[in-house]
Amino acid sequence: MDFTPIVTAQKQYYNTGITKTYTHRINALESLKEAIVKHEPEIYEALYQDLGKSKEEVFLTELGLVLSEITYAIKHLKKWMKPKKVHTPLVLFKASSKIYRDPLGTVLILSPWNYPFQLAINPLVGAIAAGNTAIVKPSSSSEKTALVIDKMIRSIFKQEFVTVVLGSSVLAEQLLHQKVDHIFFTGSIPIGKKVMQIASNNLVPVTLELGGKSPCIIDSETNLQMAAKRVAFGKLINAGQTCIAPDYVLIKSELKKDFVRYFHEAVISFYGESPIDSPHYPKIVSPRHVERLLGLTENENIVLGGKSNGFKIEPTILSDITFESKVMQEEIFGPILPLIEYNQIDEVIEILKHKEKPLAFYLFTNNKSLENKVISSLSFGGGTINDTLMHFANHHLGFGGVGHSGMGNYHGIRSYNTFTHEKSVLKRSIMIDLPLRYLPISKRTDSLIRKILK
Repeated sequence: MDFTPIVTAQKQYYNTGITKTYTHRINALESLKEAIVKHEPEIYEALYQDLGKSKEEVFLTELGLVLSEITYAIKHLKKWMKPKKVHTPLVLFKASSKIYRDPLGTVLILSPWNYPFQLAINPLVGAIAAGNTAIVKPSSSSEKTALVIDKMIRSIFKQEFVTVVLGSSVLAEQLLHQKVDHIFFTGSIPIGKKVMQIASNNLVPVTLELGGKSPCIIDSETNLQMAAKRVAFGKLINAGQTCIAPDYVLIKSELKKDFVRYFHEAVISFYGESPIDSPHYPKIVSPRHVERLLGLTENENIVLGGKSNGFKIEPTILSDITFESKVMQEEIFGPILPLIEYNQIDEVIEILKHKEKPLAFYLFTNNKSLENKVISSLSFGGGTINDTLMHFANHHLGFGGVGHSGMGNYHGIRSYNTFTHEKSVLKRSIMIDLPLRYLPISKRTDSLIRKILK
């Protein structure tokens, strides 16, 4: 399919200047918020069909976060748009300096299947607030949600402003070859590499929100029951199909038995005695993913769960795991939690230093010294101390990866920054023209300039 006409139309619309105005931006954000509320029942139904998500989980992890992001952007937009005055060095007297935030133009947003509504619309909020036009390509694996997004966007926006492209990953790749002004991609590391490679042909900048194996360290100086409950929450939301889910737990051997017991108690409190029969426990996105996940548990010591009904997999804990185990060779992306024992925290830190930098990191401890040591020693996208996932929900914290887990970040002001360019402008006075910079420069003037610049 040739997407050139769509991109051309969006660029032409952008060039009219209408999307840059405060009125257009604020009206678009308010219209988007109203449309989400209007289509709320359809969004719930679509996410239940695609991923088996309950209404409560949808609001907690998809709708609520998006509505909150829009509200925050509306509240702060005027301030974000205001040019920022910065200091001007004495050597440039008389002058003033400002930074203007320019929209990038036409942006492409490629969203994944695991949080198909939130991860399509949240970046769109930033793109609209920043004054861009946008093309949104939802994942075809969450087909019902993609259809609702398309219907919702068509009901409020012109296609030359925001358009949704439906279809397979083949179309997504074709879109990547278009000369847009920015690509925002959320997905796997292998596809992220491909996105960056194709984008480089047109020198299109990219934001990559990827993933990886996010570790969780549990120290002996913590409330173990609380830690197990919060790890269970973070691991089992969306049946573990979350890029910032705790991928595995590092724990001391003497804590392991009680951790498993407390984890099991938390599972029962969340989903009942039989989680795979619970309407609140989501399904795995496809049979292929079910097969892959079950393959990771083969020949391993399963101390909790492990069964499947073909659509769902029980919350599962694997014990006696090492970094060489099969389950540790790829991001799990499912409700399977390996436990790796450790003796000394310094050994753990040294091992993690040589692993790829994860998207998220979690530590449960009441030891402030240990907390500081771990944070200063390890590199990761973002993290939470004494809980899981919660750093994602703070507008004031940028969300994004580092190294193999991604590049660039968003949420709140950082979403606005991602979709804008800092245009630096120096304004000189024509009333005064100091001769210091003009050739030839005398020894006295040269000495004066050196003193000023130093």
